[in-house]
Amino acid sequence: MIVEAQVTINGSKAAIWAAITNIENASETISGIENIEVLEKPANGLVGLKWRETRMLFGKPATAEKWITDAAENEFYKTRAESDGFVFLSTTSISESSGGITLASSHDSKPQGIIARLLSIPMGFLFKGVAKKALLQDLNDIKSAVEQE
Repeated sequence: MIVEAQVTINGSKAAIWAAITNIENASETISGIENIEVLEKPANGLVGLKWRETRMLFGKPATAEKWITDAAENEFYKTRAESDGFVFLSTTSISESSGGITLASSHDSKPQGIIARLLSIPMGFLFKGVAKKALLQDLNDIKSAVEQE
């Protein structure tokens, strides 16, 4: 199941990149994140950065370990997380057009195994709406932070 959202931001690609890659302090920018704990930092760049992220999900704290698997400065980064029989792949990207600079996020939930696949069918519709709302809120929080600077 893929969920996507995007916003147009009045700011530079560099300012947006700085905001989205400040993962250690993401809970100060993104209202949906309760806590971030950095677990591993690469010697340079973003690939290999690993952290534990806690969010409120359905009224309860949900914690996942995420790590960056690919990145291109001022363009995109990709993350991976694994939990409860699912692999979660996300991409956060910046693009420029005549209409301004767009920050986009896509989230792909891939069930692994029969039980996760069976659970994903009824839960998919409910989760998709919640995930889209959360993605859009995250992007709007970043937009506010960048545009206030």
